Amino acid sequence: MAPPHPDDSPGFLLSHVTLRWQRDVAAALAPLGLTHVQFVLLASTWWMNAQGEDPNQLRLAHQAGTDVKMTSQVLRKLEDKGLIAREVDPADTRAKRLRATTRGAQLAQEAIAAVEAVDRAFFARSADAGALVDLLRPLAGRPGAPA
Repeated sequence: MAPPHPDDSPGFLLSHVTLRWQRDVAAALAPLGLTHVQFVLLASTWWMNAQGEDPNQLRLAHQAGTDVKMTSQVLRKLEDKGLIAREVDPADTRAKRLRATTRGAQLAQEAIAAVEAVDRAFFARSADAGALVDLLRPLAGRPGAPA
């Protein structure tokens, strides 16, 4: 029996889709001086701030879907760039609350627009982008997330 063709494997195809999308996103973020993970953490911080939350590192990592230790390292870089401010949490002096600086908030919004443009162009190849999002949401472990 012959093995199935790789193009019949959802995992193989998802891997290729992800790599192509990541290359496009990286190209869009490079002129802004951000890596993809820096973008994810900066944009997530800015978004959470806009929702009235100044998250700690653990909460941000959970929201962003990133490793906590890696999140800490990247946040240091974002802080060094003047994009994120870490302030002592008055309720727990061991924890730091995160806020996007004014410059960080502006860059987050520019980067989000750049990535959304990539998404529009990239996912326009799909017959139904809304259906694709509905398919991906539970696979990403986010079944209750709003559209």
